[in-house]
Amino acid sequence: MAASSFDCCVSQGFNFQKDSQRLVGHINSLTIGGTKFKADFSVMDPTNISDEGGKVKVVGVVSSIYWNGGFADPVSFCCNLSTTNKQEAAVLQHTKLSNTNVEMAFTIYEYDPNEKVFFKSFHTNDQPVKGLVNKSGGELNVSVDMDESSIVTSPKNFAFYLGVMPKDEEQDIHMAVSNKSKFVKKWGVSVGE
Repeated sequence: MAASSFDCCVSQGFNFQKDSQRLVGHINSLTIGGTKFKADFSVMDPTNISDEGGKVKVVGVVSSIYWNGGFADPVSFCCNLSTTNKQEAAVLQHTKLSNTNVEMAFTIYEYDPNEKVFFKSFHTNDQPVKGLVNKSGGELNVSVDMDESSIVTSPKNFAFYLGVMPKDEEQDIHMAVSNKSKFVKKWGVSVGE
């Protein structure tokens, strides 16, 4: 399977500039073990650039996201969270999670130089996908920096990492390589009766 790796510009995510064509990513929604993170950052939707607004509320601004492309491969991402969400993440990081269920929705935006527009290149189509916090070496792949990020100083934000393996159900991850060339890949494997 072909891997998908996106390195996004956090600065562009928080302070969108129309003349910059760098990748931008958003964690649109996130729930871990019953803890629902707040969509408390208001940022620009690159597909709806206008002087009147075009803003969306998101949980985090993505710095990187990776998927090896296989049905059972985890999706891992780093994003920057608000102070409120950092505090929620810190509690999860330092306690034993009896519930490792995850629901998340994300969108990565890329620029199409031929069409001269941003498009959604890696996303969940505004629908949360379901998974479990991934484990590595017996440890859950969830962590948050206690120190404030220096990439963007306002609003205050903190780096957060999460690895998510799919639940035992087939789900869709939407992808595109241009504004017109789009396709869907399956994530997760259904377990029959």
